[in-house]
Order: sequence, then C-alpha cells, then structure tokens
Amino acid sequence: MKVIPLIEGTFTVDQSKHFVPFDLNEDELQKRPTGSILVEVQPFAVITSNDILLLDTGLGFSAENGKMKLHQNLLNAGIGPSEVTKVLISHLHKDHAGGINSKRDPGFLSLSHATYYLQKRELDYAFKKGSPSYLTDELNVLINNAMVTFLNDDSGMIGDYIHYEVTGAHSPFHQVFYIHDGGQVVFFGADDASQLQQMKHRFIAKYDFDGRKAMELRRNWKQAGEKEKWSFLFYHDVKNPVWKF
Repeated sequence: MKVIPLIEGTFTVDQSKHFVPFDLNEDELQKRPTGSILVEVQPFAVITSNDILLLDTGLGFSAENGKMKLHQNLLNAGIGPSEVTKVLISHLHKDHAGGINSKRDPGFLSLSHATYYLQKRELDYAFKKGSPSYLTDELNVLINNAMVTFLNDDSGMIGDYIHYEVTGAHSPFHQVFYIHDGGQVVFFGADDASQLQQMKHRFIAKYDFDGRKAMELRRNWKQAGEKEKWSFLFYHDVKNPVWKF
C-alpha cells in the first residue's frame, strides 16, 4: 500500500468551530481566541491492490488557482480525481466532510466517479444537530445519490479487505477503518485518534461525545498496532501524519 497525506494546511479552531489558517512561521497561537487549538487538516489517499481510496474529504476550501484543494492535492500526488474509486467517511463534521460536494456544482459529489461509504445514522444525526459542526446544506448531495452506500451496522466489511467499526466516541456514530492489503494494515481513527500525542497520553477530551471511551480505545489501538505493526494515519497531526509504533 501507498499512503499519501493530502495536506490542506494548519488551522486554529476554538469553540466557534471556525477553522482559521495559521502560519507556523509567523502567527502566534497566544494571539488567537482563548482555548484555540492548533490542528492540521489532511485527508489521506491510500493506493491499494484494488482501489485508490480517499479517507475523509477535508474542509472543501479552494486553492489559489480556484480548484478545490482536495482536487489540487490529488493532482499534485499524481492522482486524477476521477481515479479515486472509494471515499471512506469517518463522520460528517465540516472539517472531515466539507469536500464531499462540488463547490462549483453543489448538487454533485466532488469525486463523482467514486462510491462514498458512510453511516446512515451519522447523516441522520448531522441533520438533527446542524451547525456549527455540520454543514447540512452541503450534505444534501448524499441523499438519494446512486454513488452513496449507506452503512447501517456497527461493524462490517467494505469489499473483502476494509473493515469498519462504529465507535461512538468522538461523535455518536463516528467510525474507524482498518485496511488490510499485501500483509500490511493501515488504521484510520479519524477524530477518535487524530494526533500522535493522543496515543501516548491518557486524557479525556471535552470535545468528544464519549471522551472516556475514546481514551480507552486509543490505548487498545496503540497496543494492537504496536504488536501488529499497523500504520496509523493521524488526520490532525501537524508533524506526524503517518506513524508506526
């Protein structure tokens, strides 16, 4: 397998849920609103024996040339957007699902040749909860779309090599993915396990739906991943997007 972080940039985010660009060389975190945290936003392309996968879709922001950053980052990695075959969605918070729809044609998926996989219960919850965490106007594209496969079970398989599991930790119907290919395992914990430091320390995050469960899951994943040599993909880690313990 080949893993490619599709880095969209570094941002600060506070209780308002606004993602404000942050220049690591020039900006000072102390000058941002109290409680701001620093995060990277980076979907991942994973090239397997069978597919070109996209793991989450980023913020949906535009690059300087007017293209979606998601599309431009795929092109920079040598991948045409139409070559992506499967899009795996962990949950629908706007920093993970902002790139689901085309900004030029909002009624269309941004990667129209790919099949999107997500939890139906997560979509229902997103419409119930609404903003600022969920951008429901942009999620309408998922409804009655032939290229969307809704998952309804707490665990299962996508094809014969991608295992998904609903954790209910960061959000009520958040899911994680284990990708098995060629004797390798890639683990994508999305916001249940979004940074390397989260795996090294026991803490309960106030922003999680069930912070205690997330803490325990991270401990279990670290133990299993260290033993079985998983590659961990950290969606919000500025310095360590891919890691093996």
